Amino acid sequence: MNKRFYITTAIDYVNGAPHLGHAYEKVITDVIARARRALSPSPGASAQQGDGVFFLTGIDEHGQKVQQAAQADGKTSQAYCDELAAIWQAFAKKLELTNDDFIRTTTARHKAAVQAILAKLHAAGHFYKAAHSGFYSTKEETFLTEKDRLPDGNFPAQYGEVVQLVEENWYFKLGAHQQWLIDYIEANPGFIQPDYRRNEVLGFLKNNTLEDLCISRPAARLNWGIPLPFDANFVTYVWFDALVNYVSVPAALGDEAVLSVLPSSLAPHAPHLNLWPADCHVIGKDILKFHAVFWPIMLKAMALPLPRQILVHGWWQKDGAKISKSTGNVIDPIAVIDEWGLDAFRFYVVRELDIGPDGNWTDAGFQSRYGSELANGLGNLVNRSLSMLKRYRNGIVPAPANELSGDAAKVIADVRAALEKNELQAALQNIWLLVTRANQYVDQTAPFKLAKDPAQAARLDEVLYNLAETCRVLAVLLWPFLPGTSGKTYAQLNLPGSPARFAQSQWGGLVAGHAIGEPAALFPRKDQPKK
Repeated sequence: MNKRFYITTAIDYVNGAPHLGHAYEKVITDVIARARRALSPSPGASAQQGDGVFFLTGIDEHGQKVQQAAQADGKTSQAYCDELAAIWQAFAKKLELTNDDFIRTTTARHKAAVQAILAKLHAAGHFYKAAHSGFYSTKEETFLTEKDRLPDGNFPAQYGEVVQLVEENWYFKLGAHQQWLIDYIEANPGFIQPDYRRNEVLGFLKNNTLEDLCISRPAARLNWGIPLPFDANFVTYVWFDALVNYVSVPAALGDEAVLSVLPSSLAPHAPHLNLWPADCHVIGKDILKFHAVFWPIMLKAMALPLPRQILVHGWWQKDGAKISKSTGNVIDPIAVIDEWGLDAFRFYVVRELDIGPDGNWTDAGFQSRYGSELANGLGNLVNRSLSMLKRYRNGIVPAPANELSGDAAKVIADVRAALEKNELQAALQNIWLLVTRANQYVDQTAPFKLAKDPAQAARLDEVLYNLAETCRVLAVLLWPFLPGTSGKTYAQLNLPGSPARFAQSQWGGLVAGHAIGEPAALFPRKDQPKK
């Protein structure tokens, strides 16, 4: 069975509400997943899901912060997580993600995989037990070192309350893998992207001695976790547990590579999907060390191949300042979607921020892009093109013409190249070159003038075909980014199915004599300024 393109988001910690950063990561991952389906569809597969692509997202439910929050709420940890899981799953639905699975780390399939991996690594001698004395951040669920202190001796506020602890735990021997990991990253430049994140990881590995990773917490202090299969007095450290999600789902689905090193009992009734290695882990820059240092070493110890790419995005600011609930400097993605529409939200976050650097959300910037690029750009082009075809030719497509085919062909090639490299912002910029070119074409050819001169009927036919066909091509190119708008455009063209195959973008898809549907505004103008 062929391997699917396997892409994941990080799993979100349930101790909090979904915010702009969560939405951004999910949207860009969804765009990549949709683009990969469009570029490499499996014959006969659904246009929405399963076209040689497997998209995983989900939530991380264990750990001390969840246990404490549940206790403060007077609930069991599981009940607390169940309530939050419903919120996070509704959030994924609100974003109209095309994820194929949603992992919860409290499910039996995940727990079984974590314990199987722990047992395997323990039997192979990768773990040891030792006492440790140090400063512990409950908020971040990690021990800190002297390097984490500020010049004044205090620890940064991001760690919350820091307490001194002396406790026994189980440790994973990381140091033995340090040079191997350096060599691997240097030999595989595409493994961590963008390049400056790769350089950041190499700098860390070359300038620090890799300390062994504490992979447990005493059950006496923390009972909300997966028990170690070889020592019932301890539960699994939440990060070790969380990272395994990328493998636990393939294991449960009968992945051959994963089940070659883990028990086949993890997949008793599996469909046998071949997913591993992951093709792309999409993560935020704050969890780079976990994914680019700990995870590769865990996989090597398991005897599994490493993921093909870790794609690292930046953080959002609001009006040039850190997003903070305490100051009220926040963006509620659900509120934005409810007011402006999902596609407007998806467009802004992808168009405004390339994958890698930090971005800055401004309400004025959002409204400006909505007005100029969506309403006046794309929306106006589709509406006036199809309205003129209705008005001047009763909605019947004239004979094919190729005046804009060269412009379209160049954009199609450039968009494909950008999508294959996960350069989503560049792909959108190229698509808008065609939007702009077509709007200029309307101004240059003035079809409303041509329509007044019967001698120009043939020329008007050419212009109307070029415009209608450009709208069809744009619907195909926009499918990964703005699926709702893309589908509406296809519907207004009265075309069957959906524009979900990149191959459909080739010029000439509209045939003479085809009757289009009714034009309607894709992005209604909002003339009142929004606060």
